[in-house]
Parts: sequence; structure tokens; C-alpha cells
Amino acid sequence: MKVKIEIEEGLAEEEIVIRCGRLNDLVVGIQNYISEQGNGKRCLSLRSGEKTFFIPLEEIFFFETEGRELRAHTANKMFSCDYKLYELEELLPGRFMRISKSSIANLDCVYSITKNLAASSIMEFRDSSKKTLVSRSYYKAVTERLNARKLGL
Repeated sequence: MKVKIEIEEGLAEEEIVIRCGRLNDLVVGIQNYISEQGNGKRCLSLRSGEKTFFIPLEEIFFFETEGRELRAHTANKMFSCDYKLYELEELLPGRFMRISKSSIANLDCVYSITKNLAASSIMEFRDSSKKTLVSRSYYKAVTERLNARKLGL
């Protein structure tokens, strides 16, 4: 890895550019570390069509697999993600939690969960019409975690 610093007098704001052959865990880790140092938001590289977007983690409501594709949902959009679900589980901060075999949710964005005794429960997100399913096997752990967060435990 090559590291280079260029000093440009008169810049209004520092700019850090990362050039890489492909996006991998190391590059994402470096980007997140740098963002945190500057009080920036941690972002994830996501795709929509031919465009790549860098979406702050706090704007992502949930991730779900559909077939072989992993999708990230924000309040109004859906993006494709190059990670596997198990990889995201390791990379994401504690506010994200597995809620089913095929989904991970951002607990900070949860508005409600409608319990269904016979099947999966429905999770709704604040300021959005987005919904996803919480499987019966994860329901108890998810609600306990949400209650603990609410109480500040």
C-alpha cells in the first residue's frame, strides 16, 4: 500500500482521497477510521444501477438478501451491496442486529414491531413506509435488545 500526502495551501477543507483497485474490508476500515477522526459519518459503499453511493450507516434501515443479491434499504431507496450478510454482521456497529436468516436491521431506526405468534413479526421504521420481517427465532432477542436500548442499559 502506498501512502502519499500532498500539501495544497488555500484549501477550504481537507480532502482525503483513497484510490484502490477494488473495495475490500481494509479500504472500508480505513475510510471509516478517517471519517470517525473528523467527526464524519461512517459510510458504506452501495450501488444503484451503474452509480456508486456512499451512504451513512445511520441512514440505512435494514439489509436483506433476495436470491443471491444483498440489498440495503434507506427511507426512500434501495441499493445493492457487494458484501455477504455474514460479512456485514462483523463490520457493522452494535446498533445493527440480525433479525432473521436473511436480514439485519438498524435498531436505532425501528418504530414498531407487530408480533405474530404463528409467523414472522413485522418491523416498521420511523419516517418511512418500509417494513421487514423478524423471524420467530430472533423475535425475543430483538425485543430484549430494543427494550435495553430504550432503558439505556
